[in-house]
Amino acid sequence: MVATVLRLRYRSLGNTLARNPWQLVGFCFGILWALSILAAVAVAMGGVALTQGPPVAYVVAVLGGSALLLGWVLGPVLVAGTDATIDAARLAPFPLSRRQTMLALTAAGLTGIPGIATALASLTTIVLWLRWPAAAAVAVPAIAIAVLTCVVSSRLVTTLSTGLGGNRRAREVIGTLVLAVVIMTGPILTGVLTLLSGAGGIADRLLQAADVLGWTPLGAAWAAPAAAADGAWGAAAARLAIAAGTLAVLWLLWDRAMEASVASPPRQTARALKPGSLGWFGRMPTGAVGATWARSLTGWLRDPRYLRQLLVVPLFPALFAFTTGVHGVMFAASAAFVALILSIASYSDISYDGTAFATVLSSGGRGRDDRLGRVLGAACIGIPLVVLVALVSAFLSGTVVHLPALLGASLGILLAGYGVTAISSALIVTPVAAPGDSPFRSVPGQTFVGGLLVFVVMGAILVVSAPSVVLASIAVNVAADAGSAALSWWALAVGVCGGAVAVTAGVIAGGRVLDRTGPELLQRIKAFPTS
Repeated sequence: MVATVLRLRYRSLGNTLARNPWQLVGFCFGILWALSILAAVAVAMGGVALTQGPPVAYVVAVLGGSALLLGWVLGPVLVAGTDATIDAARLAPFPLSRRQTMLALTAAGLTGIPGIATALASLTTIVLWLRWPAAAAVAVPAIAIAVLTCVVSSRLVTTLSTGLGGNRRAREVIGTLVLAVVIMTGPILTGVLTLLSGAGGIADRLLQAADVLGWTPLGAAWAAPAAAADGAWGAAAARLAIAAGTLAVLWLLWDRAMEASVASPPRQTARALKPGSLGWFGRMPTGAVGATWARSLTGWLRDPRYLRQLLVVPLFPALFAFTTGVHGVMFAASAAFVALILSIASYSDISYDGTAFATVLSSGGRGRDDRLGRVLGAACIGIPLVVLVALVSAFLSGTVVHLPALLGASLGILLAGYGVTAISSALIVTPVAAPGDSPFRSVPGQTFVGGLLVFVVMGAILVVSAPSVVLASIAVNVAADAGSAALSWWALAVGVCGGAVAVTAGVIAGGRVLDRTGPELLQRIKAFPTS
């Protein structure tokens, strides 16, 4: 059964790559990346084994193994998600028991590029213990348990985020909260290490961290060989028991999550609507611009795919506060980074419409009306948030004197981004997550070139906003005198006025492009594979 599922998985993958050459290029890049990482790990393990003693090997194995497990759990959130070729939802219609489905999914995880690379890299850690045959013998079952734990934990998190009993709202909330926690994990760890920097040298701190992680589910399997090398067989057995118990608990939790997400029918919740209430559609002006404005604003306020873009508003200042401190330059300029991300979020705005874009085309509205309505909807959210972040960061960092310059650069970037994306979203459509999908879930049809388009649009935004950014940088860096204050206000004026020109030009040009390419965009959206 497992072999049949794997054959189908690889046949589907082969057919997909054969139809899309650029996706094949991205696949090859993934293989080369995995091989390069594997080679680097093998060389590093060999060097440690030849030149270092058990304490160093212990720290390397435990910290590296713990990071590997965290990468399997959290990595799919930060990159492209898990492999959607074979998942529980696709196997549900077939006459497979839940245990068979879980075995098939585990095998699929082990035989993918990440799984194979993880298994080979984990086997290289045996080199660390070759001078101690007993430790090398213990390392073999410990590595098997550790690799299986990586795959099962990843599948558990994916099942929780994409299933959860069919409750769409719960999936959206949990996915968004987990994404926020993941983004903040690095800065939090950096802050903790900074606080501990006075407690001995870096080697002592790493050894202390390994001692703690070696008795946790994260690092117990990797610490067992070290205990065997020291002759502490009781500690080695206890750590192997912790690792095996962790794997068993994760398997049971995954089994329960599978039962809730696949066997249970989706729960539909009805939302009571007040008679005659049209929401934003009843408050905006009538006509094509007003209707598009209301629809765009509704999406920004209610669609989780847009709401996740708003995570950058509090997270960027928090990231810079943890890494550089509230008096750092990055924290003071956090509004500019927020503006860049908020503006680029709409670079393929029509993609979120899906096939409902057909109603936009059938309405007979002009392209410039659609462009202007979308810009107004995004601006109603983006401009107040950018101004708020600029005010807060300026007061906390003590750079109030430069507030006009910071606002000028931030608003210049935001408005320039709206102008550029008014054109790009009339040219570009990309596969996006479906409404209600978790950020853990991969999106079928994504390509390597499609990912690069984001950076092309970002480069265009930076070029258009360069005058306000350069003028603001000069105003911030010159001496604090009357000339500096004048330059700050000039930066604000250039940012607002230049951004207004960029928006006007983008709406006009983007409207003309949309009038010409609208039917083609709809056909390309319909051609996207569905998950």
